[in-house]
Amino acid sequence: MTKIERIKLSISSTIEEALKTIDSGGVKIGLVVDDTNRLLGTVSDGDVRRGLLKGVKLQDSLELILHKTPIVCNVNDSKEDILKIAVENKIYQIPIVDENNFLVGLEEVNRLLKPSSYPNKVILMVGGLGTRLLPLTESTPKPMLHVGNKPILQTIVEKFASYGFTDITMCVNYKSHVIQDYFGDGSGFGVNIDYLTEEKRLGTAGALSLLTAEPEAPFFVMNGDLLTNVNFEHLLEFHQANKMAATMCVREYDFQVPYGVVNIDEGKITSIEEKPVQNFFVSAGIYMLEPSCLNLIPSDAFFDMPTLFTKLIELGESTASFPLREYWLDIGRIEEYEKANNEFRNIF
Repeated sequence: MTKIERIKLSISSTIEEALKTIDSGGVKIGLVVDDTNRLLGTVSDGDVRRGLLKGVKLQDSLELILHKTPIVCNVNDSKEDILKIAVENKIYQIPIVDENNFLVGLEEVNRLLKPSSYPNKVILMVGGLGTRLLPLTESTPKPMLHVGNKPILQTIVEKFASYGFTDITMCVNYKSHVIQDYFGDGSGFGVNIDYLTEEKRLGTAGALSLLTAEPEAPFFVMNGDLLTNVNFEHLLEFHQANKMAATMCVREYDFQVPYGVVNIDEGKITSIEEKPVQNFFVSAGIYMLEPSCLNLIPSDAFFDMPTLFTKLIELGESTASFPLREYWLDIGRIEEYEKANNEFRNIF
């Protein structure tokens, strides 16, 4: 069993402390116990994200997001029994307790279930002109600009490969030969790469209509000018666990109004807020789609991701947001490109 001291939490811990434990523990879960080591519940990465969407703060008590009825196994259960329970409940870690519910350990069954390579396709949108990054993009497509010691796109490919996602399609347009000459069939990077060529601008979803074969499993779509440390396994697991038609990664964005805001009701001033901060969730340019979504995308026409999600919502299909708390940077302007190069060594 996995050693549990590094992933144990007390009921008085904050959500921020729980996050640090989950991230440093390496098993995607925290185990919450009382002073006698009796199991009170579990906290996962998904619990934290759902809490953030509901408005909880990192400084709040983890009791607000605690899963108080986790599936557990007894210390005397066989490995076969534990594996069966894990498969039936689609979980990857099971706390092990004794007859009195005192925590004994954690069986991590992920190593038994995880394939060496996932079948889920990755589609990277890498055909943009990058006009805001001129003159850097006069001869180089934006995804091929170097951040650190390698192209942005290489970092993306290597990140997906590190999680076992090796079936990659690149949608190319502007100076596509630069990308194709560099990556070839992908074998030099431990992946398989093919290419779709946009003859005209089709948008962030329209290029998907060029696929010659429909993916057989949920697939990723990601803009090729992003740097992020998102856990792609977490995204896939979140999408599948919630049985969504489409999942959009979102980032929290704060905007401070530079003036005093006057609230008015029927001509009367009710209050004045001095330079209030507005909070929004914005698209992070990373998506997880079911193959059925392709049926909504017109052929050979401009069609972007917001339009696809709007259609899904109108049809009553289930869509979800996956809030990113990991490092994320959209490299669209010179200042962001410079920031990426300054931060690359420490982040990646």
